[in-house]
Amino acid sequence: MAKSVRFDRELESRLEEAAKASGLTQSELIREAIAKKCEQLLRPSLAVSLAPFIGRVKSTGGRARHTGLAFRRALGKKKPS
Repeated sequence: MAKSVRFDRELESRLEEAAKASGLTQSELIREAIAKKCEQLLRPSLAVSLAPFIGRVKSTGGRARHTGLAFRRALGKKKPS
């Protein structure tokens, strides 16, 4: 399906330059850019993607119980800037 899009002179110039540099036609470059942007905007949230895994790992804590204390100690040793 054909769509009509208006570009200012600067964007038109950059599109021509980018198409030449990539070896793609301007139309191909525009289609790829739009597909990539749509993918970014429409992908599921991280919470949705991780939902099948959340709560699956059972742990007794082990060494992880002490990371907060170690982190506080490391911050305390940090020299002021």
